[in-house]
Amino acid sequence: MFTPFEIKNATIPNRIVMPPMCMYSATEDGYVTNWHRVHYGARAVGGVGLIILEATAVEKRGRLSNRDLGIWDDSHIEGLAELVDLCKAHGSVVGIQIAHGGRKSWGDDLVAPSALAFPDQAVPHALSISEIQDVVESWRQAARRAEAAGFKLLQIHAAHGYLIHEFLSPLSNQRTDEYGGSLENRMRFLLEIVEAVQSEWPQKKPLSVRLSAVDYLEGGLTIEDTVAISRVLKAKGVDLMDISSGGLLPARIELAPGYQVPFAEAVKKGAEIPTIAVGLITTPELAQEILSNGRADFVALGRELLRNPYWVLQAKPDQETWPWQYERAIPGKQ
Repeated sequence: MFTPFEIKNATIPNRIVMPPMCMYSATEDGYVTNWHRVHYGARAVGGVGLIILEATAVEKRGRLSNRDLGIWDDSHIEGLAELVDLCKAHGSVVGIQIAHGGRKSWGDDLVAPSALAFPDQAVPHALSISEIQDVVESWRQAARRAEAAGFKLLQIHAAHGYLIHEFLSPLSNQRTDEYGGSLENRMRFLLEIVEAVQSEWPQKKPLSVRLSAVDYLEGGLTIEDTVAISRVLKAKGVDLMDISSGGLLPARIELAPGYQVPFAEAVKKGAEIPTIAVGLITTPELAQEILSNGRADFVALGRELLRNPYWVLQAKPDQETWPWQYERAIPGKQ
């Protein structure tokens, strides 16, 4: 857990990741607030190796709520840069996940690959080819702003039933043009976004993609599809895969500690690319098992880091890890 990992020009001090988790606490125009400063700063003080900011909208209409962080305007850069500097000062590597909610977005202006509604949502507008290119451009501009804000890692959100995932899955993509049909066509939108992002994001910095490994539904994405997509992404220059699951449509999921780890393991071995494993990982013992057995390269603790910002410190209670200001609280220290 505490072995550094080098990826491009980033040296991540340990293998613990704070995954993107929406705080729904930005201003209505997508700006950083004091909540974000305290929330992310506390996890950096707590020793998290890699902090990935929550899904940050590349378009205003792509927000998951009306209180999501935004990166659709240059005026967002200043606040995001402040978060980078705050966390970097305490030793964390800071990344950002850029996202578009597609048919699961907040508001009435819903877009998707096909005019198929998510349950209890309005029917989305099916994007035309020219509109697709406009959306791809919004991802390019978001990458430019992420670089300007000083992030060390950039993650493209292609999971959880949001816009890119909607293109990838045959359950939500019924297009008959070059963006629909075969897996090759369905991943075209994602690959165009990767290419657009790479035109702005420095090659020396790590680029990550988050995927939902399976849809848990007949006719949906399978782990074999996800391994195939990951192979293509690696060939296109993606450095790190963050492997989650589900979210496209309601589905029955059997939850258990580490339930998504086999998906990350399959991608790591099948695509020969570094992976982040996530999914009810709460104990140091489970995290160490995943890493020691080569099942993933990083473990992401979501809810556990919400409960306990100092999980990393407590997992390795020594003076070297703890901030000097907290030394008197090290377990066993007199």
